[in-house]
Amino acid sequence: MLELRHRGGCPGPGGAGPPPPREGEAAGGDHETESTSDKETDIDDRYGDLDSRTDSDIPEIPPSSDRTPEILKKALSGLSSRWKNWWIRGILTLTMISLFFLIIYMGSFMLMLLVLGIQVKCFHEIITIGYRVYRSYDLPWFRTLSWYFLLCVNYFFYGETVADYFATFVQREEQLQFLIRYHRFISFALYLAGFCMFVLSLVKKHYRLQFYMFAWTHVTLLITVTQSHLVIQNLFEGMIWFLVPISSVICNDITAYLFGFFFGRTPLIKLSPKKTWEGFIGGFFSTVIFGFVAAYMLSKYQYFVCPVEYRSDVNSFVTECEPSELFQLQSYSLPPFLKAVLRRETVSLYPFQIHSIALSTFASLIGPFGGFFASGFKRAFKIKDFANTIPGHGGIMDRFDCQYLMATFVHVYITSFIRGPNPSKVLQQLLVLQPEQQLNIYKTLKTHLIEKGILQPTLKV
Repeated sequence: MLELRHRGGCPGPGGAGPPPPREGEAAGGDHETESTSDKETDIDDRYGDLDSRTDSDIPEIPPSSDRTPEILKKALSGLSSRWKNWWIRGILTLTMISLFFLIIYMGSFMLMLLVLGIQVKCFHEIITIGYRVYRSYDLPWFRTLSWYFLLCVNYFFYGETVADYFATFVQREEQLQFLIRYHRFISFALYLAGFCMFVLSLVKKHYRLQFYMFAWTHVTLLITVTQSHLVIQNLFEGMIWFLVPISSVICNDITAYLFGFFFGRTPLIKLSPKKTWEGFIGGFFSTVIFGFVAAYMLSKYQYFVCPVEYRSDVNSFVTECEPSELFQLQSYSLPPFLKAVLRRETVSLYPFQIHSIALSTFASLIGPFGGFFASGFKRAFKIKDFANTIPGHGGIMDRFDCQYLMATFVHVYITSFIRGPNPSKVLQQLLVLQPEQQLNIYKTLKTHLIEKGILQPTLKV
């Protein structure tokens, strides 16, 4: 690490020594200035050691305790550690997938709560690592401020979601109308309060470290809260935009592990020595096939393809609509070499299946780099896993490190290639306007439709 520490001035041409005295100043310098400089240098020597620390100086975090259930330990006691880990990961993976299916069955609202819970747990795991590494410095208010900023950022993002998708419900509640109207100002005021608390908590001997941890908290918020907000935005576009990307990442994780476990011979990347080229390539082809088949299965049902909307009359989320062209079977001409193989001219596909190839490709080729990034982070702090929440898997962040990168891609993909004007959202915004504004919009729209010949002009009597 480069050492950029003040030592009485910039070096001269020879690489050392203070700058020459200024005009009118004695060569020896003022005694008071010299005393002050000595004091600053002494403080820098005592408390500036953080800048000169290398990776080998990072204090080691105690290894997490094994939380594997005793019944599994006894059942697998006769196996080698390699196969024991394989069975533990397999059993826990099937358990998590089963719970995931149950939550899907329970509906969109439960999926949103699941995303929120995962977000909070991931934030907790990353912040806890920072606290364990630097707790010997006894930083004031570090954990309190970290959780306060998490609350502020969640208030901002979820408030934006309420304003966008629950306009009709908000219109009936006066208290909510006030909160939504001044939502961004309230959010900024809350953040500003936390910012001021941080400034007031600064301790002279810990300046550098406190700013490091301030940045640590904000980068953690960027990784967890922002991405989970995008996951929920994707969910509102239709549950299929939530399920196919997430299940593609899960499929790639599982199949890459299986191919690597049984056939892996060639190391893929130094950051993660257990990853192999065989697992990477096998995971890619398996994920593309899985995504294509999953897209076909889910595109048949309104429950998965319709945008998630809140209906104030029934006070719940509904997924009812006329499926868009994206989820209606269409005929596609096959290229010549496939016509000879399949002995048919055309094939019927849902257009979303074609998009699923792009999603699956990203999940299998780029998504793993989120895992490599997490591996580098863990190596930097000499830890094996973010936590020991799930036996055989590590922490929640260990399982969702690739999902956050995938969420951003899906959101960008939807806004760039899929999303068009949303009539339901426009109508919700119109309903919160004043009657005079609604009437003006009605007259303007009516005139526009008459000019285009869609409506007949009204005959005046």
